[in-house]
Amino acid sequence: MGIKELLINGHQGGLDHTGLSPLQKVTLRFVVIGLIFYGVAAIEGMIMRGHEITPLPLMTDEHFFAIMTAHPIVGIFGSTYLLVFGAFTFLVPYLMKKPLFSIKLANFTWGIMTAGTVLVWLSGFIFHYAPLYTIYWPLPVDFQQFSVAGATMFVIGIAFIMIGTLGFIFNTYATVFYTPKGQKKQPIKPLLMSAFGIDGFLNIVNKIRGKEPYVKEPPLSLPLVAIFRGTVDTFLDALVILAAGILILFFIGNQVFQWGLHYHAVDALLYKNIFWWGLDLIADGLVLIYVAGTWYLLAMLITGRNLFMQNIARAALLLELIVSWAVWSHHLLSDQPQPEIMKLASGEMITAFELITQGLAFFITLTTLWLARPLKMTNELKFLLGGLLGFALAVPAGIIQADLGMNRLLHNTQWVAGAHFHVAILVGLTMTLYSAIYILFPILTNKSVKLYSQRLANWHFWLHLIGGIGMGAFMGMAGIDGMLRRHVYTEGEFMLYMIPAGIFGAMLLLAWFIFMFNIIATIGLKGLIGIFKPSKIDKEVVVPEPATAMQKG
Repeated sequence: MGIKELLINGHQGGLDHTGLSPLQKVTLRFVVIGLIFYGVAAIEGMIMRGHEITPLPLMTDEHFFAIMTAHPIVGIFGSTYLLVFGAFTFLVPYLMKKPLFSIKLANFTWGIMTAGTVLVWLSGFIFHYAPLYTIYWPLPVDFQQFSVAGATMFVIGIAFIMIGTLGFIFNTYATVFYTPKGQKKQPIKPLLMSAFGIDGFLNIVNKIRGKEPYVKEPPLSLPLVAIFRGTVDTFLDALVILAAGILILFFIGNQVFQWGLHYHAVDALLYKNIFWWGLDLIADGLVLIYVAGTWYLLAMLITGRNLFMQNIARAALLLELIVSWAVWSHHLLSDQPQPEIMKLASGEMITAFELITQGLAFFITLTTLWLARPLKMTNELKFLLGGLLGFALAVPAGIIQADLGMNRLLHNTQWVAGAHFHVAILVGLTMTLYSAIYILFPILTNKSVKLYSQRLANWHFWLHLIGGIGMGAFMGMAGIDGMLRRHVYTEGEFMLYMIPAGIFGAMLLLAWFIFMFNIIATIGLKGLIGIFKPSKIDKEVVVPEPATAMQKG
């Protein structure tokens, strides 16, 4: 029996009237809401693209900056977090061969994160809360410019998202470490050794010394190691952002009730270092580590074979975790008070090391695919290759910025926004997630039938790939020519770049519409609505044993 058949028949609990198990339904809820928020973020992006070409008649600068404030929250936390959390909520119990610790907690997670994202969006669109860079210092609590209601709604929304994030992390850790009734209890030490990749590192050492492997079959599969590792960074990031939100609420109270506390009560440079240390863990925990694990998982699912150099991959994930804690200073290369040794060590040297760790994941994934030739160019394989290409472009672009000289030219320009993180997120991360959706779609919906239209799936691929790379490239060229980010230009001096960037951005939005139409046409509108109907089934059973390649990987 193949992997897909195992998953389709391995329901967690019974089936309701839709023919789906509770685990399938909660996973689909994460994914559907995440895709909707992606569309909202894409529309927001097109509004900003249009306003940068020529000021829109109904758009004030205040509203523009409010959209810019909500845009990354909706795109990263509302969309990407929900897509990633949904996929891992399904995969962790499958890879562990046990039920999810709590379906109720999983439903709470997507619900509170959805509510938080909506609150943040409303704070911008209704109250025009526009501090430009979310919760960055100096804190935006001057209520001659911002309303108390807007600022409070924004912070509460952020808090909801972070609480949901902590709920996902708890559910993941609990699933890894708890023992379901009827199963043999697993010792904690081997699980921890495997979760942090230490067993893979010891296997390499023993091989060099000519000894037997430390462990022949690690208790945790490689994708699960990446998930566990990524949640460490995600947990630390959630704590930092929650603390920043509490600090904003405190200063809101200071403004309203005139407590007399000055902003200088908090050292700005210290705050910025802590803030960027936490926020950068999103890029390293969510993007680099989670994505590497997803690449490994997809490569094994597509090829049906073990991962190439899996022990090295395990050790590299441990190294990436350590590196991710020490690279934040590349965000502060242009801050004059930042110590030069921090800029050189953290901002340049350690940051450059991420090119090696991510490059290793890139090599291992491609080699696994290469050794399995011939492969059919399926949707999941095409989007996986597109995701690899996205990071092959975006990671070097980030390394270029992490240079004291180049940073002087590129910092706070459209290069950073376009060539680096929009290409990383839209092409690298999003296409990787689309690959996962395409391969898991028949598993999660019990649909053995083909997509409504393979031609539409092809259009989705090419429009998204070309649109993402094209928009990032022209935004990057505008940045090289001096176009700042977080700035509105009214004279049209950068229209040569903004017009094609807008055209390529429209391709991204069209790709999303095509994908959503294709999916809804496949499962039907009634099936989509049925995903959100409450299920009376709450019992959980152990899922069947995965295929050999998945278990050994």
